Amino acid sequence: MTTPPDDRTFRREMATAYRSGWHFIDLLTALPRRGDSLMVTLFGEPIVVVMEEDEDVRAYRCLRRPRGAPQPVRCAVRYGMIFVNLDQRDHELVASEPLSATPRSA
Repeated sequence: MTTPPDDRTFRREMATAYRSGWHFIDLLTALPRRGDSLMVTLFGEPIVVVMEEDEDVRAYRCLRRPRGAPQPVRCAVRYGMIFVNLDQRDHELVASEPLSATPRSA
């Protein structure tokens, strides 16, 4: 990877990544082919990073409970580097407020 040290965009994205809870896992070259995976432990949690068949990189948190399905983790590839975000607030689904419908009279 060749990135000039004075590249402001690169430095800004790196500062944002470290400040916002994103953590560097490895270079994208660690997953050269479809179906390859990489297992890492980040803050005591096992994380599996997979190159999917559609060539997207996805990450999953491995649960220790029996019969627990892996939980998806936010994953991003920037400048050939793989980052994951383990912040639980980023993985919560935002529930929409129920719409109140008032019936109209005819």
